[in-house]
Amino acid sequence: MEKINYKKFILPVVVGIILWLITPIRPEGLSADAWHMFAIFVATIIGCITQPLPIGAVAMIGFTLTVLTGTVDIDPAVKGFGNSSIWLIAMAFFISRGFVKTGLGRRIALQFVKLFGKKTLGLGYSLVGVDLILAPATPSNTARAGGIMYPIINALSKSFGSKADDGTARKMGSFLIFTEFHGNLITAAMFLTAMAGNPLAQSLAQHEHIHITWMNWFLAALVPGIVSLIVVPFIIYKIYPPEIKETPDAKSWADNELKDMGHMHRDEKFMIGIFLVALILWVLGSVIDMNATLTAFIALSLLLLTGVLSWTDVLKETGAWNTLIWFSILVMMASQLNELGFIPWLSKTIAGSLGGLSWPVVLVLLILFYFYSHYLFASSTAHVSAMYSALLGVAIATGAPPLFSALMIGFFGNLMASTTHYSSGPAPILYSSGYVTQKRWWLMNAGLAIVYFVIWLGLGSLWMKLIGVM
Repeated sequence: MEKINYKKFILPVVVGIILWLITPIRPEGLSADAWHMFAIFVATIIGCITQPLPIGAVAMIGFTLTVLTGTVDIDPAVKGFGNSSIWLIAMAFFISRGFVKTGLGRRIALQFVKLFGKKTLGLGYSLVGVDLILAPATPSNTARAGGIMYPIINALSKSFGSKADDGTARKMGSFLIFTEFHGNLITAAMFLTAMAGNPLAQSLAQHEHIHITWMNWFLAALVPGIVSLIVVPFIIYKIYPPEIKETPDAKSWADNELKDMGHMHRDEKFMIGIFLVALILWVLGSVIDMNATLTAFIALSLLLLTGVLSWTDVLKETGAWNTLIWFSILVMMASQLNELGFIPWLSKTIAGSLGGLSWPVVLVLLILFYFYSHYLFASSTAHVSAMYSALLGVAIATGAPPLFSALMIGFFGNLMASTTHYSSGPAPILYSSGYVTQKRWWLMNAGLAIVYFVIWLGLGSLWMKLIGVM
C-alpha cells in the first residue's frame, strides 16, 4: 500500500469547495464554468504545494475533477497532452539520457572543469555565458535549457559526486541548476528572438502602432540584462551556496579522468553528431521553418536508429513521463481559464480600476499584477497572449510612453517565469531534475523577484531614458 498523507489534502479540498460554493455570487460577467475552472485550478495548485501525493498524481486528480464536473469536456481536456512545448520538454529528458549513457556528458563536464574549474561560481557564470551566446538565435528557451544546457549541468554535477537522489544535491548540482534557470530567463528577456512569447508581444504592440525591432529591444534590455547576469548568479551563490566552492586541483584531476576514459568511442561520436544536428536545427529553426519540438523528435529518432538509446532506455526515463503528465494538465487548466473568460475578465477588472493615477504608478502596478498573476499560468507565451494587449492599452491610455511601456511589459513577459516550478518550459525540466526542492524553489524565486524589479524597473528605466526610449 502506498503511504498517503491525507491531512495534506485538507487545505486544497477546503479552498476548492469554498470557491465552488460561492459560484452564485461570482463576479458579474463570469460564467459558472469559468469560476469552476478557477476553483479547481487553485485547489490543484495548492495540492501541488502541500503534496499529499506526488505532483503528477495531484494533477491527475485535478484533471479528473475538471472533466467529471462538466467544467471542460474530455476532448478539449485531453488535447493538453498534445501540446508541442510539453513534448519538447519530454524529448529533452531523453536526449539527456543519451549524454549520460554514452559518457559524453561526463567528457564534456571534464572539459568544462579544465577551463573553468577553479571555482564553482566560475562554472555557474560559464554556463550562463553559453546560454547568452545561444539565446539570440534560439527562439525556444525550452530547447536551450532542456536540450542544450541541462544535459551538461547534470553530467557536470554528477562528475563531482553531486546527485539529486542521494543527499548530495547541495554539493554543486543545486546551485548550477538554479543558476541556469535564472540565466535562461534573463537571456530570454534580452533578445526579441530568444523566447516564443517575444515576437508575439511585438505583433500585439503593432495593434497600438508601436514598432518594436530586434535592435531596439536588444539595446533597451542590454544594461539591465548584463547587470542581472552578473548579480543574480552571485546572489544565488550567497543565499544557496554549493558545498564545493573551490577546486584548485580540478585541471589536473580532469586531465587524469579524461586519460582514464580513453579515446571517444562510437556512441559518443554519434551523440556528438546528433547533438550538433539538433543544435543547428534549433538555432536555424526560425530561418528554415523547423519546429523546435520536431527537431527534438528527430534527435530522439536518430539516437534510436544509431543504437545510442534503446526503447527500454526511453521507457525507463520516468522523469520525462512524469513531467509530461503533470505539466500537460496544468497547461490545459491555464488555457481553459483563458478560453472560458476568467483571465480576460481579471485583466480588464484590474486595468479598469487604475484610472486617475499617474502613468509611472500605473505602469508599476500593471507590471506587478502581470508578474504575480503568473502563478495562475503554466506558460509564459499563454500569459503574454492573454494579458499583454490589455495591460499595454491601459498604460498608454494613462500617458505612459508607448515604446517604453511595450518593451518593459515585454521584458517582464520573460522575467515573470521566476515564480513557480511550472512557470515556463525550462522550469519543469530543471525542477524535475530533483536538485532543488519545491519549497526552496518558490522561496528563492520570491526573493529574486525583488532583485528583478530593482534592476529592470529601476536601472532599466534610467537606461532607457538615457538612450531615448522614454
